[in-house]
Amino acid sequence: MLGLTTPAFADDSHAMHMQHSHGGEAAAIGEPGDEAKATRTVDVDMRDTMRFSPATLTVKRGDTVRFVVANHGKIRHELTLGTAASLAEHAKMMQQMPGMTHTEANAATVEPGQKKTLVWHFTQAGTVDFACLEPGHFEAGMRGVINVR
Repeated sequence: MLGLTTPAFADDSHAMHMQHSHGGEAAAIGEPGDEAKATRTVDVDMRDTMRFSPATLTVKRGDTVRFVVANHGKIRHELTLGTAASLAEHAKMMQQMPGMTHTEANAATVEPGQKKTLVWHFTQAGTVDFACLEPGHFEAGMRGVINVR
């Protein structure tokens, strides 16, 4: 009988990534984009009101979008792309690991007063959700949707 254990890490972010994989959703939401091939730029504002502006976007299938994500609040926020189900699941995990930051291509963690760029290639029509997964932010309604036509 084989025993499966999760390795112990001093840094919770490593344990988190050992337990959670984004592999299955990648095809559903697209793929990391090449900034040199960006077809448009979208400025996304995050504030402590737990809202994104804009919260709804429409892009074309095949677009590579450069998201310039600005945190105008006083606490850390993030923008993570995913499916509605994966974001809800990940938000629950984040409740157990406060302070963790994301380094995946589909996420931008932004400190107060800072900006980061996230570039994404939307490969198929459908819906791509986004949310802030900082503990409590998703639950407070910090979410949005991208309609890919």
